Amino acid sequence: MNFSSVNGTSAVTGIQRDTFTTAVTKNVIVTALCISINYINGTLVHTFRKHQIFSSNPRYILFIHLVINDMTQLLLSTLLHIISYALHTINASFCLILLTITILTTLNTPLNLAGMAVECYIAICIPLRHAQICTMKKTYILIGLIWVASACSILPDVFILLATEPLQFFHSKLFCSRDFVFRSSYSLKKRDASHIVCLVLVWATLFYTYFRILFTAKEASAQLKKARNTILLHGFQLLLCMLTYVRPMFEQGLLYLLPTEHLAVRFACYVIVQILPRFVSPIVYGLRDQTFRRYMRRYLLCKASTSIHPENDTVSHIKPTMKLH
Repeated sequence: MNFSSVNGTSAVTGIQRDTFTTAVTKNVIVTALCISINYINGTLVHTFRKHQIFSSNPRYILFIHLVINDMTQLLLSTLLHIISYALHTINASFCLILLTITILTTLNTPLNLAGMAVECYIAICIPLRHAQICTMKKTYILIGLIWVASACSILPDVFILLATEPLQFFHSKLFCSRDFVFRSSYSLKKRDASHIVCLVLVWATLFYTYFRILFTAKEASAQLKKARNTILLHGFQLLLCMLTYVRPMFEQGLLYLLPTEHLAVRFACYVIVQILPRFVSPIVYGLRDQTFRRYMRRYLLCKASTSIHPENDTVSHIKPTMKLH
């Protein structure tokens, strides 16, 4: 799970680096994507904060946690990418802090998607108990458990690093990549094992919820059937996120097909694995959910109008439902 750029890796390994023009172009592309996606996600967060119709709904609480998590992950991974071009090496302690937070937020994403899939399953398959099971308190507890589970995956690596590396290591400068910081063989084996466990549990959750919703929706209204599409989008987003775990094999496959395009392949993998999954979240709710889109549109275009305020709108007086198309 490396978040740094192609050029920085090439500097360490001795591979030919990008030309100045190519390096600037790649960083402009990454920065533009980061700003664009985070602007849309920031609009989602602003919409969520401004309207109680969202902040009191567990579904939207889980979604906005995913959005904030993705914003943090995208910002930090972009920062690491730019640092690898501009500075190449940074202080090991500072790198450790950046990597730990970035890895935490990356691990949070699939767990959050699994939680959202379970909430959707409860709403569709056992609607009479939805209000009892999916309360705001339990939703925040679930978010806390997501962070604890992710921390249990990365904190042992941090403790091993603190116990095995000399003090001089933390004052040295190095290329900020997980493989260069967490070098213990135990950390590598534990990382692979935790990724496999996460992959199996999250995909099992998504498959179970999807097929239960599929069978339940066969004789249900068209509106309930559309929930299947949401689960499928979660699956697509999860598939993109899981590329993080198989990135080395993914890169090797592309390099086998394009052996002379080493730097281009690694940059493409970075965009696909680290940036593209963060583009899916705004689509799932920000564009497909009618309730969210109704309030979000004017903020996205920076046109705040008092004529569409929740206190003056009948929508605010009803419980929000998933209206996807």
